[in-house]
Amino acid sequence: MGYRLDLKNPQTFNEKIQWLKLHDRKPEYTQMVDKYAVREYIAKTIGEEYLIPLLGVWDRFDEIDFDQLPDQFVLKCNHDSGTVVICKDKKTFDIDDARKKINAGLTRNFYYSAREWPYKNVKPKIIAEKYMVDESGTELKDYKVFNFNGTPKLIQVDFGRFTEHKRNLYTLNWEYLNLSILYPTAPDIHIEKPRVLSELLSLSSQLSRNIPLLRTDFYIINEKIYLGELTFHHGAGYEPFYPQDWNKIMGSWIELSNEMEIE
Repeated sequence: MGYRLDLKNPQTFNEKIQWLKLHDRKPEYTQMVDKYAVREYIAKTIGEEYLIPLLGVWDRFDEIDFDQLPDQFVLKCNHDSGTVVICKDKKTFDIDDARKKINAGLTRNFYYSAREWPYKNVKPKIIAEKYMVDESGTELKDYKVFNFNGTPKLIQVDFGRFTEHKRNLYTLNWEYLNLSILYPTAPDIHIEKPRVLSELLSLSSQLSRNIPLLRTDFYIINEKIYLGELTFHHGAGYEPFYPQDWNKIMGSWIELSNEMEIE
């Protein structure tokens, strides 16, 4: 972390995330971080129309019948972060390389990388989803809303993930903030205020009720909203803030309950 943590009286955003890892452990969190099981939760909470179309789910890579998949698709593990394989054309798709990456992901318990408890008991699976791009025609911008007990406070937009990863941060009124969290910000890149912003914030509020901190990640395609994933511990509580004052500002938004007990 670069500084001594005060877990008895945490103040910063990252300190409070470490505290939440230890104390905020509700059984439903396991379903909410499971990229397959969360689909049922999303359908029940906000509606299945916000789900990315599912093409298949398997326990082992060699169960996948690629002849039954379309020319473009996305493979990912349901239980971790980063194990993703994108197929833009089956004719050039390297199945052996995909097998190697996916199988490596299946053997990993993501909990042990940063002790994020919700991932500990997720049963590993492989899912295939529809390949989708936004108005850029080349990528999906990631709209990440930071919510505190059901109240959205800040929006982070990730873009250029496969070229030069940048992050811009905005207020709820879509005012650009001179703030970067881990990745550089790009004030010269104009990202249009989504026409569906109010709907996006309403969905975020519904999904995050009674949760001290929940990041709700969405994609927007042709003004239609799709949920990407739910995240309890942004960056595992390790990402630096510039300017650093924001670590305390965002930390002040997290209300910790004395009712939470360490497991």
